[in-house]
Amino acid sequence: MLAEDKNWSNRLFNTVNYSLLTLVSLITIIPFVYIVSMSFASPEEVAKGGLLLFPSKFTFGAYKYIFSTDTMVRSILISIYITVLGTLINLLLTSFTAYPLAKATLRGRRTILLMVLITMLFSGGLIPTYFVVKAFGMINTYWSLMIPTAISAFNLIVLKNFFQQIPDSLVDSAKIDGCNDLGILFRIVLPLSMPAMATFGLFYAVGHWNTFFNAVMYMNDAEKFPVQVILRQIVLLSQDQIGNTTSQQDPTDYLPQTIRMASIVVATVPIVLVYPFLQKHFAKGVLLGSVKG
Repeated sequence: MLAEDKNWSNRLFNTVNYSLLTLVSLITIIPFVYIVSMSFASPEEVAKGGLLLFPSKFTFGAYKYIFSTDTMVRSILISIYITVLGTLINLLLTSFTAYPLAKATLRGRRTILLMVLITMLFSGGLIPTYFVVKAFGMINTYWSLMIPTAISAFNLIVLKNFFQQIPDSLVDSAKIDGCNDLGILFRIVLPLSMPAMATFGLFYAVGHWNTFFNAVMYMNDAEKFPVQVILRQIVLLSQDQIGNTTSQQDPTDYLPQTIRMASIVVATVPIVLVYPFLQKHFAKGVLLGSVKG
């Protein structure tokens, strides 16, 4: 009797669980499918209105318009440059800082950790940060988008705790073989920390790809804007035409909507394509296979 109740409760739990997961998946996927479909739809079909999940006629008009000038291509290349170089800087500086902090023998370790925790609670503020960036001559340079956010205090503490879990026997063995601290970091610690490095790398990369506010704050040259700033300009320009209800009788007036959706797709797809290559590291055990025997 107890076994039947347990089986019934398990089936009920699985049914509710799968139903909720399906609902959440649909809520997440349908808006993106709608955006992609709208970007490939013709202005005449968009003018008909309604939920356009699968356009009857595909057209690349919006994408041709976006790539008719070099503005979008240039901004995408700038975002790729900032994302790749910025992420490398993030991972190097974060690991270089987290590794010594993971050592209990480091002098002043508690004071340094306290200072790191303070930055998590109190930020420097917008104007002081701007003057610091200006004082270092980084205004209107790509360094202003990478250096001020080089180390995340939260990621630093998590990575420090991760490094602390690495067995001391591995480090001691490396020292006996004549390896110094830098060699231990690059040849022992970082290879064992690939799941954590991949995870933090993805977090940093998404942050750099979506950088917008810092670009508006520190970049004065429009030719140096990353893709998110260009996307905002396209959305705002098309918004004015979309809000003009007096001209919606002409199907060509709906072209700004397709351009806006196509811009969102162009700005989103590159960073989404990165995730499958890093997903396997998320599922791996933290120290799987690091210690044998």
